[in-house]
Amino acid sequence: MDNREEVREFLTSRRAKITPARAGLPAGSRRRVPGLRRSEVAALADMSVEYYSRLERGHLAGVSPPVLEAVARALQLDDAERAHLLNLAQAADGSDALTRPRRRRTKDQWKPHRSLQWTLDAITAGPAFVRNGRMDILAANQLARAFYTDLYASPGNQANLARFQFLDPASRGFYPDWDPFADVAVAILRTEAGRNPHDKDLHDLVGELSTRSEEFRTRWGAHNVRSHGTGTKRFHHQVVGELTLAFEGLEMAAEPGLTLTIYTAEPDSPHEEALRLLASWAATQEAHSTPRRASAG
Repeated sequence: MDNREEVREFLTSRRAKITPARAGLPAGSRRRVPGLRRSEVAALADMSVEYYSRLERGHLAGVSPPVLEAVARALQLDDAERAHLLNLAQAADGSDALTRPRRRRTKDQWKPHRSLQWTLDAITAGPAFVRNGRMDILAANQLARAFYTDLYASPGNQANLARFQFLDPASRGFYPDWDPFADVAVAILRTEAGRNPHDKDLHDLVGELSTRSEEFRTRWGAHNVRSHGTGTKRFHHQVVGELTLAFEGLEMAAEPGLTLTIYTAEPDSPHEEALRLLASWAATQEAHSTPRRASAG
């Protein structure tokens, strides 16, 4: 696959983030940009300027792992960025063909196995859901559906966390820390684009968000990637108010490309009590929406 533009923009953006001082080099004079020059990256990676320039122009096909490691070291890439660079190299020479997620991972085609839904439903202490790399919610327990009431309230969101983040005004109220959430959402999509560049649905989503949201478009151009496995987040739910929840994201070994996310509250905290109230409210809502059976007469 020809992903030279993606490679070029990623390497250029990483080089721009490394100052000479951070790389242990003298700043010098007449420096037009704050980042490193190509010649400096080449020296740090122990390769010729011509060869590094070729890499930065997007020619990663056939590049050996030691060379990629040298570039990652020179650019001081973190683990997520190193993985992204490797994914770009695999896509460039086609070696990702056996490892990329299968095409059936679309929201409309994929259905959870009944045992997975049983597992989700058995998690009653916190919201639990399965998403793909495009941030489509594919399966959820009752508490997750109640937790994301605002997301499900608009059919235009299509149960997609990125659309909700950037296109639904309700996200501003649900996420008190809106900007960090937006950064994470774009980083997840950018990571998925490197891992699975053949995903037409992802390309369509990015195109839609880029056209309709300047906030997304600006962040997308930064080429930031990150892993998103654990942490703590703040929310404001329309029913129970403020929530501070810890989360764990677990890659599903039986379903490559999908992630199980579970939110929990600190034991004996007001946030745990708020989750219990939310669960009670969700059960009441579901009971009211379930048609009663006609009595036998």
